[in-house]
Amino acid sequence: MRRDDTPERGKIIQLNEDAIKDHLGEMVRSTVEETLNRMLEGEADRLCNAEKYQRSDARKDTRAGHYERQLHTKAGEVTLKVPKLRQQTFETAIIERYRRREASVEEALIEMYLAGVSVRRVEDITEALWGTKVSPGTISNLNKKVYEKIEAWRNRPIEGMYPYVYLDGIVLKRSWAGEVSNVSVLVAIGVNAEGYRTILGVCEGAKEDKAGWSSFLRHLKGRGLQGVRLFITDACLGLVESLGEFYPEAKWQRCMVHFYRNVFSVVPAKKMVEIAGMLKAIHASEDRAAALEKAEVICAKLEAMKLREAAKKVKESIVETFAYYDFPREHRSRIRTNNALERIMKEIRRRTRVVGAFPDGHSALMLCAARLRHIAGTQWGSKRYLNMDLLREQELDKALELAEVI
Repeated sequence: MRRDDTPERGKIIQLNEDAIKDHLGEMVRSTVEETLNRMLEGEADRLCNAEKYQRSDARKDTRAGHYERQLHTKAGEVTLKVPKLRQQTFETAIIERYRRREASVEEALIEMYLAGVSVRRVEDITEALWGTKVSPGTISNLNKKVYEKIEAWRNRPIEGMYPYVYLDGIVLKRSWAGEVSNVSVLVAIGVNAEGYRTILGVCEGAKEDKAGWSSFLRHLKGRGLQGVRLFITDACLGLVESLGEFYPEAKWQRCMVHFYRNVFSVVPAKKMVEIAGMLKAIHASEDRAAALEKAEVICAKLEAMKLREAAKKVKESIVETFAYYDFPREHRSRIRTNNALERIMKEIRRRTRVVGAFPDGHSALMLCAARLRHIAGTQWGSKRYLNMDLLREQELDKALELAEVI
């Protein structure tokens, strides 16, 4: 035997694994299809009390043909030939059993989409699991099934008191009349008397202006939002005016971080770190009076650095960021910024980024609301400090104790 014959022997038998898998998969699919159809025929025979074409005095019904129905199974898509009877409605445990499986598949598709899986990725996953792709239109129709539940959650009554409420909006893209335009989704979260954050509401707005915010606040108040002591937001156009109309007794805290960004817009990049330290020094003050005094010093420094626009912004708007000084010291680090809501909005933006442009504003609202609905309420802080009446009593007791010591 020649040595060069040895390599050729290894090539005598070659297996195409992909072809074998496809063949086996088709065998399994056809077997499942055949088995299910036989079981359907058996159910029909039982209901008729006779086999197909059998002449019998005991026959209770006759057949009237059949209709085809596509069913997704783990083995792939199969075609069921469901019998039709002339006198009875054909009902079978087989269909009911696989109908539950169909429902679980639909629920999985909805959950994948709402969890952040793109439509294209959902198509790939369904093809890998069941051998057939699910079209974007099918996914859209499935999502409409949960829209009613989302709407009921959005319009549920708001019960209890919410001393602190955070407001913010996110701008998304939508297709409208053949062009892409902006649509805003407005969100509110509140801290209740038990010290837990709750999603209070989410609404669609054409844009973040006074009309949009007024409509949103009217929606919240109509559902029962009350007991608000402080709103934490950015300085959005028309928002502050709307707050004064619907909740005149509540105070307004401008987000400290948004204020910093506004000042940085007129500051050279090389000076931002230095200016950030100066602004933080203002909000590190012991009380409002000390903060105002520090702000005057900082404005003078900015003027000396020839940053007149930055000094002007600080001088005109710094007071808007001091409302948190009127509330418990234990809460100040949480209520001087809108970070509690900003983190949630980042999660929404991460989810909506895979969509691109929504077909309309309602679909954008539904997706955002669906994500917000599953955000669990987290503990915000010590609940005893959220009772303002109790807080006043504690402060009075401390003052009396101090007076006795003096």
